[in-house]
This record gives sequence, C-alpha cells and structure tokens, in this order.
Amino acid sequence: MVKILHFADLHIGVENYGRLDAATGLHTRLLDFLRSFDELVDYAFKEQVDLVLFAGDAYKNRDPNPTHQREFAKRIRQLAAADIPVFLLTGNHDIPNIAGRANTLDIFPTLEVPNVYVARKLATYRIQTRSGPLQIVALPWLVRSHLLSRDDYKNRTLAEIDELTLATIEKLLQAEIASLDPHIPTILAVHGSVQGAVYSSERSVMLGQEIVLPRNLVANPAFDYVALGHIHRHQELASNPPVVYSGSLDRIDFGEEKEEKGFVVAEVERGHVRYQFVELASTRPFVTIEVQADGADPMSQVREAIAKHELQEAIVRLIIHTTAEKNHLLDDNEIHKLLDQAFKIATIVRDVQREPRLRLGPNQNVEQMTPLEVLRVYLQARQVEKQRMERLLEYARRLMSDV
Repeated sequence: MVKILHFADLHIGVENYGRLDAATGLHTRLLDFLRSFDELVDYAFKEQVDLVLFAGDAYKNRDPNPTHQREFAKRIRQLAAADIPVFLLTGNHDIPNIAGRANTLDIFPTLEVPNVYVARKLATYRIQTRSGPLQIVALPWLVRSHLLSRDDYKNRTLAEIDELTLATIEKLLQAEIASLDPHIPTILAVHGSVQGAVYSSERSVMLGQEIVLPRNLVANPAFDYVALGHIHRHQELASNPPVVYSGSLDRIDFGEEKEEKGFVVAEVERGHVRYQFVELASTRPFVTIEVQADGADPMSQVREAIAKHELQEAIVRLIIHTTAEKNHLLDDNEIHKLLDQAFKIATIVRDVQREPRLRLGPNQNVEQMTPLEVLRVYLQARQVEKQRMERLLEYARRLMSDV
C-alpha cells in the first residue's frame, strides 16, 4: 500500500491583509503560507509518506519573484532529499501566457533535481516509491489552443470548440488508460474544474475561458484515486474511485473564512483506497463580525458583538448596521481599541440605513404646489394625526406670513 500526501493551490505570493515582518523582511502573509507548507512537510516526515503529489498552482502568478521561488524550492528539496518523491502538476497559475516559454516548475527538471517529477502535458509517469511502484496519469491545466489546430476553430461557436476540446482530452486520456499496468496502483492527477464542484471565492473566471470536465471522464474505474487541484474548497465529487479536491493550504480572503484548510492523505493499493483530510492547525483565521447597532446605546451593541469573537491572530472585518440617527453615537477610536487583539483589521464598514425619500403620487407635481401643500403631503405621508397636522399647518402659515 502506497501512502500519498495530496495538496494543491499553494499560491505563494498572495499578500492581501498583511504587512512586512520587521524580523525577516518578508510579508506576513507569505510567512503564513510558508508556515502551512512547513506543517505539511513535517507531517510527511513524521508519517513517512511514500510520495507527495502537488496538484498545481504553486504561486499567485506566472512570474514569481526569486524569493518566492527560493522558498518553494527549499521545501520541495527537503522532501526529495528525504527520499520522498515529489510529483508537481502544472496549474493555470504556473503556465506562461506565451506557448514555448518555461513554466514556473521547469527549474526542477532543468537542474535534474532527484526525486522531483514535473508534469506539464497529459502523460503517464511511473514512479518507484519505498512501498512499491505507482503510476500517475497527469492531466495538467489545458489550454484549448494547445489541443486544437487553428482549423478546428474556424467558424465554430464556443460550445462547439468546448465539445471538440473535451473530445480530444477524452481520446488522449483513453490512450493513456490503455497503456496502464493493471497490477500497479494508479492515480489520476488533474488541475481543472470538474462538473459538480462547489467553488470558493477564488472563482473569477469569465464565461468561456475555462474547460469544465465531465465527472464521468475522471471517475474512471481504471484509477484508484483521483487527485484534483484548482478549486480551493476541499470536497469529494465521487467515491468509487474517490475524486477529491484537497483544497488550498491557506485562506485567500473572507470568501474562504468558514472553510477548513489542509491536505489529503491517501493509502492506495490496486483496487482499494482509503483517505483522510488533515486539517492544518497553523492557518490564519478570518473573522467577520456583523452587528445591528441601532438601539438606545449602539456602542454597547458593538462592544457585545466584538466580545463574542476570538480575535487573537485573526484578520478581522467589522460590519455595523445602523441608522442615520444612531450613526453619530459610534466612536471610531473606541471601536479600533476593541479590535486591538486582531492581527489585522481588514475593514470597518458602516452600513447606514437612510430614511426613504418621500414619493409624491403620480398626479402630484411639486413644482406646481405651494409650500403649505407640500408640507401637508409630507405630514400625510408621515401619518401625522389629523388634529396635530392642522395645528402644524397653522404654525407654518404664521411663519410664512411673518416672512
């Protein structure tokens, strides 16, 4: 039985909601992501995993700076030097915009780093681990133009191009399946969207830019386990074989606030697999505090809401729902002091509910009305008691007369 550690979507370089760390000169959010990566590496050593499989997106962008590359390579080398093979699948954040350029992971085969395998095209890799051989069919992030010729695009609709692309992928995948050794444990590693997956907040893909793979295309009995990357939420899409998104290692923003972050450990043998999700303890918490502060003492409502949350080391946003009448009773200085324990205050939002403007009827034109008539309409709209309304109108007449 081969023990595999499956993770994805590291996204080194995300630097929102942080600051420079004085001790290291690095951004604190970079340190967050590296701390999660270190916890994964320690687990791999302690639990003696046979292979680490990374399902794509090492960095935030396709041109990572040298510091980010150094930190990623340092940890990959630690694993490989400990006789743990590392399989790196290229994701959409790893592939350059121009065909022919090197991707962010090509440095490893270029330097011939032992025990590191980089998959940038659909192919099968046979890897010898401490617990026996393993075969991995790699399906990296695929671009339509890399699969289809220019003639295939001519006079085609987007739906037709997608259909052609999926047909090509299926044909290539079936060719790889036909060449598999049926006696060796087999994994399909995919970076992409699979039908039925639930997206996290990282989804900002425009319609037509992303190929969505049918679930039955990947949930093939030829595979013992399907390791997915690209979507940040951990989830299982099928159980036989298990089709699993490991999710990202750390939170990107508040859209991932409630999600568990970690990696998957799968024990695979031919025809049988069991796996578990391992939640990381070191991920930075994101906390949203939402409060209705429109009572007699709105600040006390804010204090009470903040006191209910653990803010230590958290990235916090505070959303205060209040009225125009109560808004001036909120003290910014005190609110910031109440949030002092937070690692970072992302934002403080005041959602001030304004009184709706008075709407005149369809047959009423304010430009054709006298001031007293406008006042009468206003008082009626406010449902002022008739006797009081007549008294107020009388006072208004006197004031206007005096003017």
